[in-house]
Amino acid sequence: MVMHYMIIDRRSQPRDDAREGEQTKPRHFDEAILSHQLTIPRQFIWPEYERPTSEIVPELNFPVIDVAAFLSGDPIALARTTRLVDEACRNHGFFSVVNHGVDRNLIEKAHRCNEYFFDLPEDMKQRAMRKPGELCGYASSFNGRFSSKLPWKETLSFQCSAEKSSNIVEEYFRRTLGGEVTTMGKVYQEYCSKMNDLSLTIMEILGKSLGVKQGHFQELFQGNESIMRLNHYPPCQRPDQTLGTGPHCDPTSLAILHQESINGLQVFVDGEWRSISPNFNEFIVNIGDTFMALSNGIYRSCLHRAVVNKEISRNSLAFFLCPNKDKVVAPPPELVSPDRPRKYPDFKWPMFLQFTQKHYRADTKTLESFANWLSNATQSKSG
Repeated sequence: MVMHYMIIDRRSQPRDDAREGEQTKPRHFDEAILSHQLTIPRQFIWPEYERPTSEIVPELNFPVIDVAAFLSGDPIALARTTRLVDEACRNHGFFSVVNHGVDRNLIEKAHRCNEYFFDLPEDMKQRAMRKPGELCGYASSFNGRFSSKLPWKETLSFQCSAEKSSNIVEEYFRRTLGGEVTTMGKVYQEYCSKMNDLSLTIMEILGKSLGVKQGHFQELFQGNESIMRLNHYPPCQRPDQTLGTGPHCDPTSLAILHQESINGLQVFVDGEWRSISPNFNEFIVNIGDTFMALSNGIYRSCLHRAVVNKEISRNSLAFFLCPNKDKVVAPPPELVSPDRPRKYPDFKWPMFLQFTQKHYRADTKTLESFANWLSNATQSKSG
């Protein structure tokens, strides 16, 4: 089943919801009001075929990878790791990592800072408001580029640097929010550094699983320009009508997600949605579209979404690994052959990012659509 996206026709919505949407036109996501509304604004109501059901969603079967065992050099652990990761990434692109070397206290601090930010007064959060056309900053449902099928969430995104000497995260918080959030800047500076280290280790695991020359992907992602995102999903009195994040595939190379304690992440596999329950000791890893291109389509970027609930907020921490803007995204020679020709054209990350941010709403066909868009743009220039 392929999920397509469409603009909501308000005539297809229940009459009460339409009236509520006409009466309620908030300019920002006011959790104190929206979380208690029994009838949610029509902008948040998704088509019935995309809404979550009340049925229990089965758990996704995915491997748990012991990073410390992989790094130990033990040949049995190495063989087991590469086999499990290869199977998962060919099927749905999701696995988790444990014994990852990220201190539990740091993770707890990162979650506390997440809660602190989204509890700030609205005018304080507005200081970090994301500008049109930009990827980083504070965003609620109402300052995105879409006017229907809005996600029931708030986010704060900021850029990370792979350079150990960089204080880009601390500087971002100081510049946008002032001295009151110095601690937040320090916490996320350290957290992003650990995520960068972990992501490069995962790249080495993926390279071995694909049979690529040692260090190839690590070298490609040295000097990466990645993105950190804090997610906040407030309670919703109609969780059956909306979504925290709609079905999408990540355009980035890799996502490393930490869920605190509340269920919400779901993955679309074999024609049905499956849940991934939180485990504080794990990071959830999933392949993005850019790495699918790097693997020449061997590894899959899978459709996933976030659902909400009535009772309690859900927060998560997401690190998105992205190539340096000057690096060419192309599969290594080992993954191209007469039996497996090139599936996607060469591109650079900023070009793909521009496509997903300005021209397309991400779905399972993003890469194919981007390749067509790129081809048309090239022909237009040459013509």
